[in-house]
Amino acid sequence: MEYRIEHDTMGEVRVPADRYWGAQTQRSFENFKIGGERMPVEIIRAFALLKKAAALANHQLGRLDERRMQAIVQVCDEISQGKLDEHFPLVVWQTGSGTQSNMNVNEVIANRGNELLGEKLLHPNDHVNMSQSSNDTYPTAMHIAAVTVIEDHLLPSLNRLEETFGRLSEDYRDIIKTGRTHLQDATPLTLGQEISGWQQMLVQCREMLRAGLGGLQQLALGGTAVGTGLNAPAEFGELSARILSELTGKRFVTAPNKFHALTSKDQMAFAHGAMKALAADLMKIANDVRWLSSGPRCGIGELLIPENEPGSSIMPGKVNPTQCEALTMVAVQVMANDVAVGMAASQGNFQLNVFMPVCAYNFLQSARLLGDAMESFRVNCAQGIKPNLPRIRQNLENSLMLVTALNPHIGYENAAKIAKTAHREGLTLRQAAVKLQILSEEEFDRIVRPEQMIGPLKK
Repeated sequence: MEYRIEHDTMGEVRVPADRYWGAQTQRSFENFKIGGERMPVEIIRAFALLKKAAALANHQLGRLDERRMQAIVQVCDEISQGKLDEHFPLVVWQTGSGTQSNMNVNEVIANRGNELLGEKLLHPNDHVNMSQSSNDTYPTAMHIAAVTVIEDHLLPSLNRLEETFGRLSEDYRDIIKTGRTHLQDATPLTLGQEISGWQQMLVQCREMLRAGLGGLQQLALGGTAVGTGLNAPAEFGELSARILSELTGKRFVTAPNKFHALTSKDQMAFAHGAMKALAADLMKIANDVRWLSSGPRCGIGELLIPENEPGSSIMPGKVNPTQCEALTMVAVQVMANDVAVGMAASQGNFQLNVFMPVCAYNFLQSARLLGDAMESFRVNCAQGIKPNLPRIRQNLENSLMLVTALNPHIGYENAAKIAKTAHREGLTLRQAAVKLQILSEEEFDRIVRPEQMIGPLKK
């Protein structure tokens, strides 16, 4: 491999000749050989956006000349388009401020920009990092990446799954089935009503995610090292946020208190809490689906789900609820990530949080996984859910909890006698009611009508 010599304030460093990064990136690459988790590409793309916005703002404020600004903008566009991905080799497990990744971006922009300019006009610190510090750029990149992944990936997947459940709820609104609480038989409801509960979970989670976006739209840029804005024009933060909004089509504002923006990651923790809530609901939905589709002969078997692949290497013909299993594993990972995000957010010592890369890594992984898993579950399972009508009817007719309809007419204790007698002697509820001489067959049939048990009492 061929090398070139780069230097920083600590001296000279050998850097691969075909890479745009410089000395500080190389030092980090050599000093932190920990794990294989690279800095998320969403963070790199967010850095490209903020460096472009910073260059435009600095130019408008008279601090950066036209040629340097244009070169920075051009390289930032190349990074955003994924053309330079191989030039960002650093791992998550580095300095907790993300300084080395900030410098990785600065060095790549400077070296590639100088190549485009045909002369060495750009310095990574003096020009690319002008009016900035790693301490305000990394939290800004975190928020840009978080807003982008939620709005462009997570919410669209959630919306499509919610719409699928809405359609299923409407399609199956008239199918009456037995309810279940505590894994025991309960009073009837319709399949449409049951699915509407799943749908509403997603509606609620969408509102929680949107609430979380408000804090994430506040950017630390302009706070520089400790929040005072040293070496940045007073207008820089507000102007950069406005330019970022124009570049992305998303709402960004400068954080009203930069001291908070640098040291606290409460907004990341809050937004990830909404993702944890979504993970909890998806766990519930997936478990309901696989319980209700269990069988095909020895389980509940009320739902039929798509058969996507063989389920066993030894049992011929076995098919498993694999999409449910994948979704629940993602839910477990997101819940675990929430612990990491919360712990990282608690480590804001004095003027800076130094657990930002691990916070960003887990946050973005959760958003990616949830978006991917919901789409996979929708396409390969949810939209193909069908009722197993014979099993639904059989279970409904066998349910002892239909006896609940008798409470207003014969009282709770008499109704309990009927249910216990039916269960103990293997009788139907009707037979038990007649045997106990509590009701005639005609009276029982007039009162116990499942279609009248799926809503409040009617006058």
